[in-house]
Amino acid sequence: MGTKGKIALGAVVGIVVIGAISANAGGDDDKNTSGKDASASAGPQSGDDDKTKGAADESKPAKKKAGIKGSGEFEVGSDVKPGTYRSSGNDGMCYWERAKDALGELDSILANDNVTGTSYVTVKATDKIFKSNGCKDWEVVDPEAKGSPASSMAGNGGMFAVGSDIAPGTYKSSGNSDMGCYWERSKDAGHSLDSIIANNNVSGSAVVTISASDGYFKTTGCEDWKKTG
Repeated sequence: MGTKGKIALGAVVGIVVIGAISANAGGDDDKNTSGKDASASAGPQSGDDDKTKGAADESKPAKKKAGIKGSGEFEVGSDVKPGTYRSSGNDGMCYWERAKDALGELDSILANDNVTGTSYVTVKATDKIFKSNGCKDWEVVDPEAKGSPASSMAGNGGMFAVGSDIAPGTYKSSGNSDMGCYWERSKDAGHSLDSIIANNNVSGSAVVTISASDGYFKTTGCEDWKKTG
């Protein structure tokens, strides 16, 4: 096995062990949101029906897309729909896991991660359980969407979508020490070994070219990255 394979395997297995120890079972905290407009049945007291309806519509908050709560264990298909999700603003206590069954064993884990900053994860229709512990809520994202990509990124920012969060190109991170910097180019948000295109653990300066065909770039424990070309 080549060096890259060993690095990839070490990174994933390390996460599995840490994650399995730190993960705690959560529960659904769904709140009852019924009965919001109990007074609506009384109807308007005057003939200004349109004005009353207009005011009521303006006061209603915009409907959010269905997502996943930051802590809990969810059945795929009933509690959680397959798709790609993003959780941002995590402080390092976030752990997520895709599982093939509900046995809770190490062999049940398909993929997992401990997150600082942002994480993307694609929940597949063939998954059985999705676990999230201590994370910010997950929002549905379109993996094909394009935004206004930046030319720099936080070295401990987590995952960045290529073409949406960051622009393709060559990036440099300087001043890293003790092999604490880990970066990864990945083709998707499945987080399997097959997802990894290239990765490395770095001391000192790191230089990496992110291709326009890459799906995501992951950076943990690094100094900030700046585009150089």
